[in-house]
Amino acid sequence: MRNLPSITRRGLLAGTAATAASAALPAIGGNGHAWATAPASVRRTRAAVATQSADGFAGVPALGLSGTTGGAGGPVVTVTDADTFLDYCDRNEPYVIQVSGTLRISSKQGVRSNKTIVGLGADAEITGGGLDMYRRQNVIIRNLRFTDADDDSLSIQQSSHHIWIDHCTFSTGADGLIDIVRGADYITVSWNHFHDHSKTMLIGHSDANDSQDRGRLRVSFHHNFFDGTAQRHPRVRFGEPVHVYNNYYRNNSLYGVASTEDAGVLVEGNYFENVAHPVYSGYDESGPGRVVERNNVYVRCGKPETLGTVVEPRTYYAYTLDTPADLPAIVPAGAGAGRI
Repeated sequence: MRNLPSITRRGLLAGTAATAASAALPAIGGNGHAWATAPASVRRTRAAVATQSADGFAGVPALGLSGTTGGAGGPVVTVTDADTFLDYCDRNEPYVIQVSGTLRISSKQGVRSNKTIVGLGADAEITGGGLDMYRRQNVIIRNLRFTDADDDSLSIQQSSHHIWIDHCTFSTGADGLIDIVRGADYITVSWNHFHDHSKTMLIGHSDANDSQDRGRLRVSFHHNFFDGTAQRHPRVRFGEPVHVYNNYYRNNSLYGVASTEDAGVLVEGNYFENVAHPVYSGYDESGPGRVVERNNVYVRCGKPETLGTVVEPRTYYAYTLDTPADLPAIVPAGAGAGRI
């Protein structure tokens, strides 16, 4: 580990703290996900995924919500053109918006609260632009491809909360694929495939933004496939706890996870392959963050950096880990659009 300045645990929420020492947890069978191509020992059914509800931080009852339900209870509509799609996204009422085919948009288009946006089949796609959640809550986005956005593919910002991004595929955007910034909270990013891009995911937009972000930016990342993407898987400022578990990292050229600016990140039960810098504390001009790693697999990787203690995610929600050694089979077979 590099020589890093000491930092204080400011603004921590009450809860059990994890230590920075790597401690192997029991490897127990997982989250009801796996696929026909996975080993028999980890095989489960597609139905389990198709019927799942938001887990991780998006499933935590808080801020007046019982979890993340999206547009449940509202009308179910199917859209095949961008204008109709954006009209439904901009309505105040709950909707389940089913996307069929490819929708071409530009810039970042707003999504109001209480929406489920879900792709139909394996080829539903949003291209050319992205979606923006600005002071919104209770949004689910699933089973979509996001390509060639002229800004961020997804932006979750300005105290938006209870957002679930699941089983999507992201690539070739102009900026970040997913940005979670400016006081956003209670977010889960699960079972997504990221490829052909550099800046994958950012939590906390500025080193100077601590007053808005401390005590917020609670995010869960699990069963994502970071497939040759370069960096930010994620890069974190100030958020705690950020829970990064059961993801598969392969051939990431710059780094895997970076905890900066006194963030608190738990990196747990992941599989890193050909990642020279799997875990950083501090990055570029950003100061060090606290980071705990445990029960990860490192194949042809450098040594992970750790620092300090982090609030345990189990303070907020229960979870079980898939066996890390099984992730190269489970995650590519199950992550991304067209898998539910």
